[in-house]
Amino acid sequence: MEKVDLIKKWLNNDLSKAELEAFNAMEDAALYKEIVAEAQRFSGATNAKVPSYEAFDKKLSEHKNTRTPWLKIISGMAAVLVVGLALFTLINNNKTTSFRTDLAEKEQITLPDNSRVDLNELSELEFNSAKWRDNRMLNLKGEAFFDVEKGKRFDVNTNLGTVSVLGTEFNVLSRDSIFKVSCYEGLVQVSYGNKTIKLPAGTEFLLSSGTGITTNISVAEPYWLKNMSVFKNAIFPDVIKELEKQYNIEVDIPTDISMKFTGAFEHNNLDNALKSITKPLNLTYAILENNKVIIRHEAQ
Repeated sequence: MEKVDLIKKWLNNDLSKAELEAFNAMEDAALYKEIVAEAQRFSGATNAKVPSYEAFDKKLSEHKNTRTPWLKIISGMAAVLVVGLALFTLINNNKTTSFRTDLAEKEQITLPDNSRVDLNELSELEFNSAKWRDNRMLNLKGEAFFDVEKGKRFDVNTNLGTVSVLGTEFNVLSRDSIFKVSCYEGLVQVSYGNKTIKLPAGTEFLLSSGTGITTNISVAEPYWLKNMSVFKNAIFPDVIKELEKQYNIEVDIPTDISMKFTGAFEHNNLDNALKSITKPLNLTYAILENNKVIIRHEAQ
């Protein structure tokens, strides 16, 4: 069978098994397939109908100068390559790197500039790795500790505010209606609403219900990095919520508990953690099956 006839039948999807083998054996078969594949890809539908050979041949014969159609074909292929390159660049420039932690899970992340991020449980972090050299910006939901390499501006965006630094160590918590920034080294800038404040090392900013408060801190890093939860004059139900998150358990407490707790519990030993929060308040506990715990008043 003539080459032209093979191409006609191939375009019409009408080749027998033997004819298909003959077509595939042609020196330029791969080129024909690639052209059709690219045409379908950029048409927006992988099942787009391919014009028949007769329609293609008729269009070529309308031109007196036989070189012109091929120039147009080459130009068209070049246009496809240009569009493809533009799409590749667009997709690459919008490449987002994301991290997410589950309950009682932490993750340490090294950024493209070797800055370090410790992501706390139930948190999300994302950034554009392709643009990182020119724009060191991240989006955070939850809590993370940052150890930032010195260099260009570094921004952490949250739903409640933005933290900007030039090489330092700090912690950001943005969850529900609470936005807290703790600076452990250097200086950070905190922007929220239409306000901006400077936060030096050893200070902490807390935004809660629209009110911002700055206080001093004396620790070198967040307690959660040491697998500890620390409380100061916290209502007991809030302590229990944190315990449930860290150990993925369900705790039943009396409804009449109104006492407050100052202290801490560890994250890697449930029995020790329960002793830490119940003994100072004269409470007892029992660990049951199915990740359940019961806390009660100590018998008099």
